[in-house]
Amino acid sequence: MYSDVSLFIDGQWTPAAAGRTLPVVNPASGDEIGTVPHADRSDLDRALEAAGKGFRTWRRVSAYDRSKIMRKAANLLRERADAIAPLLTLEQGKPLPEANGETLAGADVIDWFAEEARRAYGRVIPARAEGVYQLVVKEPVGPVAAFTPWNFPINQVVRKLSCALAAGCSIIVKAPEETPASPAELIRCFADAGVPAGVVNLVYGIPAEISEYLIPHPIIRKVSFTGSTAVGKQLAALAGMHMKRVTMELGGHAPSIVFDDADVDLASRLLSTNKLRNAGQVCVSPTRLLVQEKVYERFVGQFTAAVQAAKIGDGMESGTQMGPMANPRRIAAMEALIGDAVQKGASLKTGGNRIGNNGNFFEPTVLTDVPQDARIMNEEPFGPVAVIAPFRDFDEVVAEANRLPYGLAAYAYTRSAKTAQAIAASVETGMISINHHGLLARGAVWRRQGQRLWLGRRVGGDRGLPQYQVRHASRAVAARGHCRWLSSVSSGRSIDIFD
Repeated sequence: MYSDVSLFIDGQWTPAAAGRTLPVVNPASGDEIGTVPHADRSDLDRALEAAGKGFRTWRRVSAYDRSKIMRKAANLLRERADAIAPLLTLEQGKPLPEANGETLAGADVIDWFAEEARRAYGRVIPARAEGVYQLVVKEPVGPVAAFTPWNFPINQVVRKLSCALAAGCSIIVKAPEETPASPAELIRCFADAGVPAGVVNLVYGIPAEISEYLIPHPIIRKVSFTGSTAVGKQLAALAGMHMKRVTMELGGHAPSIVFDDADVDLASRLLSTNKLRNAGQVCVSPTRLLVQEKVYERFVGQFTAAVQAAKIGDGMESGTQMGPMANPRRIAAMEALIGDAVQKGASLKTGGNRIGNNGNFFEPTVLTDVPQDARIMNEEPFGPVAVIAPFRDFDEVVAEANRLPYGLAAYAYTRSAKTAQAIAASVETGMISINHHGLLARGAVWRRQGQRLWLGRRVGGDRGLPQYQVRHASRAVAARGHCRWLSSVSSGRSIDIFD
């Protein structure tokens, strides 16, 4: 079922020039299931040359025709979902239904941006003089370097890829080495749909080596990254040195607030289910569960019972609710965070240990009485660990929710419309979901709030495309029935990081 993965450069599937490979490991068993090429500088140079050539071709393709090709790619992804989803589960670990859902959602993302490609409208600006026409048109910024993580191998690639192609950009995707097959199959859908050679390129290798070479390169005009805050800072600094436009989605530490008038049964069920989603390796996963004192004990009991009852196992097995963590590094990280919290006085309600010796399985874990100086109260856990803490009143919970420099997502449960409106206005977050766990859809846009703003905006809605475009202003004078252009001003290499 699982086969070795190749690079995709200039329309060709190819091994690394030096023949080097990295192993791909099934996180449920620890067994090697395939290999992925280790690209070196000669491979990157080929990808860069291809992206430059591909950009010159793709930017001339009409938005209407780009849209048609993208819609075809979306249909191919849907048709192949049953074959792609098992690859995703084998290399990443999430249950097969989650992998299938991610694949099908990827097709919806492509469809969305295929339509947005045809709506990249410019502006006509009123002139000061008669017969003068001032136009602003949007053009693709240029070749893009995109870096994506292993937790959602299709989801994270497809957003960057679809937005870039819709805008008219070419792209080099540095996909995750741990989970290479599913993004490769996504790229194959675009290639088979008719995207010209060189427009889409796919590489794997050592992340630091690739980013340090691609980002400063003059062919690259735009950088997109999803990953940890620490790495994001390094890449943003590197891009800033070379005046490259940057869009980043970094870590989260989502506060999940349960007021004493909430439907506690609903809150405990939804929050426990979503805490276990993808083994907690989700940037918007609920992590700090803040529960008002009157319902605190009841919520802790119900939440703990729910995660204890979950079926943990191989994602390929029917009925599995939570698979393994993606790699051994996450096991070590969970043990360190939990050990630190317990050492500082936290109570371990359930879990806290690795399951068995084969694979990267970890018990769903619930901590209470965690002091504020514990690492897990300040660092994104990115695993199946929940911290539950009581609060007295509205002001106290808002202060805790806004204490950290994360502002990706938040959740709240209350039956009061007044409280719902107040908490939505008070919590500094890009997204807040109240009384359910559905965050913004593909057509929406959000921007990170809090002490550290993220660079750019989340790819969504009509505000996604401008991150991959530059504005070109032209001024013309109509003289004797002809149009004479007086000036043309472009934002060029786009120094304006925020659009």
